[in-house]
Amino acid sequence: VDLKECLQSAEFISSSDANFKILEDGSVYTTSAVSLSAEKKTFTILLKDIQEQLEEKIHVSLVEDEKKKSRHARDTVLKRTKRRWGPIPSVMIENSLGPFPLQIQQVQSDTAQNYTIYYSASGPGIDQDPKGLFYIERETGNIFATRAVDREQYPSFQIICFATTPDGYSPEVPLVHTIRIEDDNDNAPYFTQDAFEFSVPENSKPGIVVGKVTAEDRDEPYTLHTTLKYRIVSQNPPVTPAFSLHGDTGVIAVLSPQLDRELVPSYTLLVEVRDMAGQPFGLCTTGTAVIKIEDTNDNAPSFKQLQYETRVEENRVNVEILRVSVVDLDEPGSPGSGAVYEIIRGNDDRSFEITTDKSTNEGVLCVVKGLDYESAKQRILVIAVNNEAPYMLAPHSQQLSQSTSSVTVHVQDLDEGPVFKPCQLRLDVKECEEIGTSIGRYLAEDPETGNSEGISYRIPPGQCNWISIGERTGEVRTIKVLDRDVGEMRRGQCNITVLAVDRNGKTGTGTIQVFIQPGNKNFPRITKTDYIMCRDRKPICLTAQDGDESPYSTPFVYRITDRSLASMWKITRHNDNSVYLSPKGDTPFGIYSIPISVIDNGGRVGENQVTVNLCDCVTPTECNTQTRVLPGGNVTLGVWAILAMILGSLLLLLILITICGCCGSGVMHRHVTDDCANHNLIISNTEAPGEEVMDHNIIPLQNTTDQGGYGIKTGDQQTFEMVKGRGHTLESVKGGGHQTLGSVKEGGGQAMMDTCRYSYSEWHNFTHPRLGEKVHLCRQDEEQKHSEDYLLSYNYEGKGSLAGSVGCCSDQHEEEALDFLDQLEPKFRTLAEACVKR
Repeated sequence: VDLKECLQSAEFISSSDANFKILEDGSVYTTSAVSLSAEKKTFTILLKDIQEQLEEKIHVSLVEDEKKKSRHARDTVLKRTKRRWGPIPSVMIENSLGPFPLQIQQVQSDTAQNYTIYYSASGPGIDQDPKGLFYIERETGNIFATRAVDREQYPSFQIICFATTPDGYSPEVPLVHTIRIEDDNDNAPYFTQDAFEFSVPENSKPGIVVGKVTAEDRDEPYTLHTTLKYRIVSQNPPVTPAFSLHGDTGVIAVLSPQLDRELVPSYTLLVEVRDMAGQPFGLCTTGTAVIKIEDTNDNAPSFKQLQYETRVEENRVNVEILRVSVVDLDEPGSPGSGAVYEIIRGNDDRSFEITTDKSTNEGVLCVVKGLDYESAKQRILVIAVNNEAPYMLAPHSQQLSQSTSSVTVHVQDLDEGPVFKPCQLRLDVKECEEIGTSIGRYLAEDPETGNSEGISYRIPPGQCNWISIGERTGEVRTIKVLDRDVGEMRRGQCNITVLAVDRNGKTGTGTIQVFIQPGNKNFPRITKTDYIMCRDRKPICLTAQDGDESPYSTPFVYRITDRSLASMWKITRHNDNSVYLSPKGDTPFGIYSIPISVIDNGGRVGENQVTVNLCDCVTPTECNTQTRVLPGGNVTLGVWAILAMILGSLLLLLILITICGCCGSGVMHRHVTDDCANHNLIISNTEAPGEEVMDHNIIPLQNTTDQGGYGIKTGDQQTFEMVKGRGHTLESVKGGGHQTLGSVKEGGGQAMMDTCRYSYSEWHNFTHPRLGEKVHLCRQDEEQKHSEDYLLSYNYEGKGSLAGSVGCCSDQHEEEALDFLDQLEPKFRTLAEACVKR
């Protein structure tokens, strides 16, 4: 295949079929036996130019050659074939001295006796003439090398040999012949680094691995040419050998147990590597290994001086008085040489402090609290020193004691001002103390004399204005009543700076901390005192408050101080500040004013008056304006209630006089609204007549102008009429010689309706006796025995309707009979609006 016609510079040549291989000159040969079937055999040759990034494909199709098939037709009948000769790989010594051209091998075709054969070859370094690295004679098949070969450059060659007739026919498949270049020890080993650097701590034990040196050899691997041996040639400094080197691995280990950085900080080793397993005739190379000895804290610091003296004025603070230094043989700047100083004796009051100057490694002694000459004229300190790193004992050495040094500090006397003792005084005072109460004394002393004579005291302005101090006595008193709820006293404390001045004008300062302790100044009181309790008699929760703090507040103790009310009401504990108030037994309805005392935890008693309106109601809103007068106990009536009763009595008397004077004899007619007894307004537009009901107690009315009226016969002497009228008011009908509630003037057979309206109490007084008789009669059966079908009393089972009972015998406990109309349910309100003209 002409490859250059397709791609001039093909760097990569491959075949899509592994059974075929393409060489650089375009020749194609099979790598295994190929059987051609009736179909064509095709494959693709892929050419790539990596630099130019070009890619081309050549499609190759193989077909049977009819001409060749007829020429060798006799070969198809042969059953046996001669085994093919395959030469073993040829060997050429690397860097061979010749003479050149040097014959390597001869290839010969089995068909050379039958045909005239010409030989050719292809592959790396093959040329058809002696100019190449190898060449093959055309007539004889001898392969020659033209010059010496470097194995590191060409470790082996594969030459493909071809045998062809003059007309181009190849009677045999190509022969692949391998030429291996035998290695010659022409390369000396070399170290991978110019110089190896390692480190190891001083005083390391023998056998500790320091590092490893490595070397390489370019000769053929796994031969004596690349079998290396290491050894130490020399050591600098030339002292006792400190390290060992493993000959096969190149590992360096500690040999001597006395590696001392202070004596020898580093070692330089000259190491050699030799091939041929270290034989003297092997090639060798030398290298350098530098081993640095790392410092450990094997040298304790020691003071340069064992005693020091210094001076300082009394009362001087934060002043440097001395510098001390130490000697340490360890590496400077390392944790093993960094000094740490401490005062181990003579500094119980912590007046002194010693630190380390990092730049000089010196100890700096300072005074952090003022010294008093009168207390001690000199101080003796003992200072010790250590290192930042822990001390490591070197082999074959003894433990050293800690280095110490003593420092004598002389205190110089100065004329100083008075000093308070203590410098800060705490005073506790109870709240609500009277003005002028003495709460303590705060005195200062002259350090020179040790007494308080001639010292005056004062409080600078701008501080707490409720404390004063005696100018000569130092006695602290209150100048205001202490109250934690007023002004600056809300914080509960005050820090007061006090000045003390001696005869020479020297001053000293001290601080008084005054703490106001909470007192029991407030009475506990009940937050809410007015309550309404309905018929369900649900307990009332009473809660008290106390403005004091603990322990003068909760828990509270509640008591009913009135004995008579204590027998009717009881108190049940809820929590520390709340109780439940509930009636005992069947306590009558009414308004109760209950005196209750509340005692706090400090014993202070607060008297409270709790008003409870025990009302016959369902919801408290029904009794907001109602007052019921009950006998006994402390039930009272207000002025307005008494006045309302007097006016009601006068009004009732006036009505009775009017009825007696205006009403004549005849049948008493009373126009009332339908279903008045039940306080339900029943007015509807009836579209069909109701059922006829015949009862001897119901008689038709004769003299009335309204239609659909009926009378209720309650006895032989009384008659009422329930009449549908326009005013929808409750009227009384006058009967001759009978008890009446109202009057109707009858004239010309027509009933005159009075517009008078009466209260519920009047209606009740009139109907109650007669209804009672009816109820009594209802209790008896035909044998004059009491029956069970009558009105019974039941326990309360829940909230009832605002309209009350709908029975004929119900008794309303409301002052106004029709007040319930203002509180109808939504459905009944809609019905009432449809029937009542606004």
